[in-house]
Amino acid sequence: MDFRGTRTQPDQHLRLEKTIKIKQLFDKLHPRGRNHKLRAADILQITAHSLQCHESCAEHELVKNYLQKLLMMNYRARNIQTKETDEQHHTQQRDNDLSEDEEDIFDERCWSGCPNTSLDSVHPMDVQMAVFHSADSFLKQMMITKLSQCQFALPLLIPDPFTQQIQFPLWTFRQINKSWKIRNTDNKIISKVQPVYKAETPMVSFFRFGSLSSSKSQLMNSLINEKHHTFFHRNCPGSSKTRLLLDGVVEITWFCPSGKDTDAFTDCVAFCNLHGDAGDNEKQLKILTEMSSVNVVLLSHLDKNDKNAFKIRELYKVKKPLICLLTEDGSAAKQMKEIYKIGLKNRNQSDVSVELRRAIKDCFSSSASASMFRLEDVSNYSDIGVDEEDDEHYRRGREAAQQMMSLLENKPLTEIKESLLPCQGKLWHRWCQKNKELHRPQGEELEQEISVKQTDMKNIREQQHESHISEFIKFFIKQMNSNEAFRMLFLKFLGILMDELTSVDLSALHHKYDEKWSTVLEQKENKDKSEQLKAEQTELDRISEELQAATFGLEHIMREIGQIYESCSSVKKNKKDLQFPFSSLPTLAAEMMIAGYPLELMDGDAAHVPLIWIIAVLDELVQKLGDQRVFVLSVLGIQSSGKSTMLNAMFGLEFAVSAGRCTRGAFMQLIKVSEEMKQQMKFDHILVVDTEGLRALELNGRSTRHHDNELATFVVGLGHLTLINIFGENPSDMQDILQIVVQAFLRMKKVKLNPSCMFVHQNVTDVTAGEKNMEGRRRLLETLDEMTKLAAQEEDSDAQCFSDVINFDVRHDVKYFAQLWEGSPPMAPPNPNYCENLQELKETIISQATKSGGMMLNQLKDRIQDLWEALLNEQFVFSFRNSLEISAYRRLETEYSKWSWTLRSAMLEIENKLQNQIENELIHEISEGDLKRELKLKREEVKKSMSEFFDKEIDKDILIQWKESFEIKVKEVHGNIVRKTNTQLNEILQQKDLKRKIDAQKTHHENTLLEKSKELALKHKDKTNDECTLKREFDLFWEERVKKIKKETHPIKDIDLLRDVKKLLRDSYENCHVDKLKGTCDIFLVPTYSDYVQLKKSCGITGPVKNAIKAAQQKFGLTLSEEDEMKIGNLITGIAQQTDKMVRSFDIAKTGYNINYIYQITDYIKTRITEYEEGPVQYVFKNEFFIDLVWSLFKTENKTFADQHRMFREANDPVLYLEKKREEYYSIFQKFCQGATSAAIFGEIICQKLKEPIQQSVYKQTAIDLADEIRSNCPSLNGNRSNLEKHILKRLAEQEKFYNYLKYIKKPRNRFKSFIRNEVDQYIRNDFFISVQPKMKLNIELLQKKIMMAAHGSTEHVQENNDDVDLWLRFFTEKLSDVLIFSVKDFSGVKRDDVDDFKLLEDVIVKDLPSVMSDINREFNTHSFNVKLALSNRPDEILIDHFCQCCWVQCPFCAAICTNTIENHDGDHSVPFHRINGINGWFYRGTRNLCINICTSSVASDGSFIANDSDDSDVSDEEVPWREYRTAGPSFANWSITPDLSELPYWKWFVFRFQKNLEKHYKKTFKGSGRIPNEWKQITKQEAIESLDKNF
Repeated sequence: MDFRGTRTQPDQHLRLEKTIKIKQLFDKLHPRGRNHKLRAADILQITAHSLQCHESCAEHELVKNYLQKLLMMNYRARNIQTKETDEQHHTQQRDNDLSEDEEDIFDERCWSGCPNTSLDSVHPMDVQMAVFHSADSFLKQMMITKLSQCQFALPLLIPDPFTQQIQFPLWTFRQINKSWKIRNTDNKIISKVQPVYKAETPMVSFFRFGSLSSSKSQLMNSLINEKHHTFFHRNCPGSSKTRLLLDGVVEITWFCPSGKDTDAFTDCVAFCNLHGDAGDNEKQLKILTEMSSVNVVLLSHLDKNDKNAFKIRELYKVKKPLICLLTEDGSAAKQMKEIYKIGLKNRNQSDVSVELRRAIKDCFSSSASASMFRLEDVSNYSDIGVDEEDDEHYRRGREAAQQMMSLLENKPLTEIKESLLPCQGKLWHRWCQKNKELHRPQGEELEQEISVKQTDMKNIREQQHESHISEFIKFFIKQMNSNEAFRMLFLKFLGILMDELTSVDLSALHHKYDEKWSTVLEQKENKDKSEQLKAEQTELDRISEELQAATFGLEHIMREIGQIYESCSSVKKNKKDLQFPFSSLPTLAAEMMIAGYPLELMDGDAAHVPLIWIIAVLDELVQKLGDQRVFVLSVLGIQSSGKSTMLNAMFGLEFAVSAGRCTRGAFMQLIKVSEEMKQQMKFDHILVVDTEGLRALELNGRSTRHHDNELATFVVGLGHLTLINIFGENPSDMQDILQIVVQAFLRMKKVKLNPSCMFVHQNVTDVTAGEKNMEGRRRLLETLDEMTKLAAQEEDSDAQCFSDVINFDVRHDVKYFAQLWEGSPPMAPPNPNYCENLQELKETIISQATKSGGMMLNQLKDRIQDLWEALLNEQFVFSFRNSLEISAYRRLETEYSKWSWTLRSAMLEIENKLQNQIENELIHEISEGDLKRELKLKREEVKKSMSEFFDKEIDKDILIQWKESFEIKVKEVHGNIVRKTNTQLNEILQQKDLKRKIDAQKTHHENTLLEKSKELALKHKDKTNDECTLKREFDLFWEERVKKIKKETHPIKDIDLLRDVKKLLRDSYENCHVDKLKGTCDIFLVPTYSDYVQLKKSCGITGPVKNAIKAAQQKFGLTLSEEDEMKIGNLITGIAQQTDKMVRSFDIAKTGYNINYIYQITDYIKTRITEYEEGPVQYVFKNEFFIDLVWSLFKTENKTFADQHRMFREANDPVLYLEKKREEYYSIFQKFCQGATSAAIFGEIICQKLKEPIQQSVYKQTAIDLADEIRSNCPSLNGNRSNLEKHILKRLAEQEKFYNYLKYIKKPRNRFKSFIRNEVDQYIRNDFFISVQPKMKLNIELLQKKIMMAAHGSTEHVQENNDDVDLWLRFFTEKLSDVLIFSVKDFSGVKRDDVDDFKLLEDVIVKDLPSVMSDINREFNTHSFNVKLALSNRPDEILIDHFCQCCWVQCPFCAAICTNTIENHDGDHSVPFHRINGINGWFYRGTRNLCINICTSSVASDGSFIANDSDDSDVSDEEVPWREYRTAGPSFANWSITPDLSELPYWKWFVFRFQKNLEKHYKKTFKGSGRIPNEWKQITKQEAIESLDKNF
């Protein structure tokens, strides 16, 4: 058909003018230019504009306003209103106010000059089309999909506004499905669901010729839906004559019947509407008339002389029914062959609609209208553009998706998943079941059972790994590794084609299921128990299985890829037919999430979270986005209650909503927050978690309460805010779901998670009725309170009402939603009130979210893992392990370590300064107040650091719970440091008298030697040049003087501590074999203390029983309970710690060894033992206990005593001390001989006396500096206690010596100390020249400068005051009193009266001092600290003091050490990883088999233990269930052991490696129930060490 013959060319001037207006329109609506595409990703993000409801807006916001409403399915999006600016309004007002008196309202000439009060507004359809032209492909598709949901007509043929090239946007229709119902010949209703691009329907095309008085679009609306403006027309709100972009556009819509008698048409019908004059749009007219079943044309009248007559004839020639609507004709409908004529003039529109509808139906029944319309066929026209053909990305994406789908050809839908996705089928389901069983161990041989389960799971993973990857999955992975533009289009097309593949079969299966389910219900209601019912039930189950098998979407492909990744990750190698590294697979999922696709979080079919896969994807997200902050919004509700629809409409998401493809399990999807909103909202994304409906029916038709509880607990725990979606208002319908929800929130409260919730009532009839809503809220609250009481009984809680569980305001946290549809589907549009409710809810959600800090992606990963692990263990509250809290607490501990170190290191320097002043007799008393004032600056610095940490740390919301307690702890540390330093300094003051005598004697000998050497020098003045003679004379003199000193003083002898201890023990216990002490075993390492005890004489047992026990004890010995073993172990540990403190307090390096120290310690030990025996125990210790304990303690302290006494002897034995100074005295002797002046000699004497104080000062300061550096740089010492323990365990594994392990297990504190000493020694040796010596040099240089400045200041001071040498010396020593132990008394007896040349004295010091400093530096080596410094001043001891002020309590089962860095901390003891109980000597009752259970798996089991376990199977003691282990006694009560599978392969390796050693030590075996599983034997040492790095 050719219409060109009669076409009149439009006026070129008008065309140009219109083009200019169109450009202005685009500039007005889209200032960034038409070439700058509006992106779907930008539109979907959270912006300030998207959180406000705009009835009217400025012109530049029209696009945003339109899209915001459209994406929420609000059909009022086209009701566009622009705001009038104040300036425009005032200008008009001023003009109208002019010369009122002169105007005459009846004179038209007066009105002609007045401005219009309404501004020329932008036509709503111009906004829609401008957005469409400016949108990227994904936004276009989203727009058209939303327009379809709003029951609006969709643009089918679109002329380019500038080139007039016709475009057919086939791509935009791809996601649209239409559903309708028809009656078959048997009058049964049949449901149909089809994608619109494939649906074959009759099509009625409407067009007009010329400008007419009647609205074609309005008439079409009356045919389709009288209550809805499907096609925008001239009488719609906002319509104007200024439209620019709609002429030439063809729009299409479909009428879908509901199967009722009231349907306008009995089958689905397409309606096309050509906007504008058909005569000006010949190409569109040609396409429509050729593809239509019926043509409807509007024109003024039928007249052969009319300019459009030729076109009407052409239409008639098409041989298709033609209906002519005449605007200037008022006659009723008339028919002539296949042509109908209906007049419109002055006629009721309803009557016209009836006639037109009847005419169209008649046309459908004629053979002339037999042609069917298929939208996809429009692309066959060669002279129009088709988006999918014109763009290479579209074409490639579609072709790739089609190629992939071709791999499914000839495969039954129900068999596709089983054949092409093998990893996620039976194998994955078996693995999930095994994993649940693994976390819920039963029976006695727990670790054997666990090991078997782990082996089974490993085998399943290997089977998954060996399974063939289908070509289908290979093809998908290959395409997903292409560029982003192609990848996104490929995914879209694939999703569309997969939906197309499954929709028909799923619809049919659902229909079959519904029919069968109705049959089963009827028979159950009739109480039919026949075989027929069983057969029907079996058939129902079969259909259910088919339904599950037939459900097939992108989520199943990604699930398969997830399982491929998990299997490869498990066996640690790539699949042989995987073309890419398996480590790259999480990238695909991460990129899909970033692009806006949901990711399956919980597999709904297996009811399991694929944790390895999810963690890997989130790790990849962190790699791509950074560790961004997210706010988690979870949704819960009954099945088919509209949760996903609500989320999709509110945020533009893509959760499955169709009846055949509802959400299974849980999915999560990211929503980006715009840059402008990030500061306000304090997070980067909202993560929405959508879930399957609660009370969903499983395959067998039964409700799954347990699964619902799991799901609710999981998503409630994950979400910061949970939306609870309720359909309808009936509380009885809500009861089940509310109990599940309340129980979930109750669990959160018990594990200290604080999510919030909001209830959404959907499908409420009258949301505006205030009183009714208040009544509904009251009923809801009552139901919640009732459910709380029920849930509290199950969760062992005392909560009485919902507000006891969660902060909940029933007035603000309950939202009522109108019905979704305005009318009856399938032709009903969404209810605008529903959309407004959505907007309000969205604003409320964001308002609440703004008050939350959210969580980082890495924290989200931990939270998912914690929640799922706890749920796997069934007892959620008992099992939940809050990794976020643990991680935050570990960081807090690390900071606490820094804060306490800041205070300790500052106090060390203060202590040095004050000690110097005490030794120099400048201060004679010290108080705690003095020390607090000295430490005030650092205390304020720590306070500020703490405040910043708690205010600015990323987890400040978690940390706040510990702020007060840690402030108290730091205050206690501050107080302890002050008290300890005060005690030490006051002890120095008290020891001053004793030390004064020693110092006086030393000084007397020094000065006597000086005077005598001076006298000798005067005799040999004439022999100055004879060096040999002078040396010989001095040596003779020196030997003579030393002999005399030896006679006058008692030399300080070496000590033998153990000899003195043995003598004391022999004197105290004559009958014991004290002489055999050298062979005594270390009491810290004995496997049991039973041999050390005996029954008390009066323990409440009398008569024959007592005699029998005595006889048994003589024969077998007394067997202690585990509780008593632990008590004695704690007693020994406490005594050892106090003994260590006492030895340190003796300060032997300064006061020397005194045998009374031994008596003080042994008296303390006796007192502690006596106190213990007088307590609630039925035994006393044998003498051997005291002897072995004393001997073991003193053996441990022997080296400390010996080293400290050696230092005291070297410093205070006159002969040893003076012998070290022989060369210095010879130098002075030479000066005397050479006739040096008194000032020169006095200067050298000063330098000589400065050497030792300088050495002590720089050693102390270097030790402090070095300790600080080691704490920062040494990997083992730069973190918290757990980090230190990890390095100790590594070292033990490297050494591989059982005795070292035993010392660590039994005496952990001592092992920590020796490790720190070794680390410090190694650091000093390795970095001596790089770090240690430079520090020493720096401190020497600083001190040298201070001494030279003091000398110069003293000279100036004496010269100003015309005073003598004594003033010079006093001023000089006082200037150095803070940094050196150096005072005037050191010069008592040294004659200096004749020293008067102070400048020379200063010059000598300046000249000789570098030599002294050089000697000190030269003598400094890797052993200097240990040789030269007192114990408390050495760098290793400084660090020991810092690190070992922590908790040392050991687990009563496995002896793992509590990792809390605070001694006597609040709360429970805990460790991240427990050990195997047999390591601590636990064994199975009635056997000699060591226990291989691990605490964390034991407390998850239904087993029990006996705290008073013994070798004697006849002893009857009460069993304690593992889950109630805290009730076993005080040693158990304050331990928190989380039931899970958190174990270290390290300890499994240890048990197997040292099996024989452990058996020998405990005199038991790893046999029977305690046999070591084969899997443990496979763990290598390297794997054991690597497990430490992985888990610490």
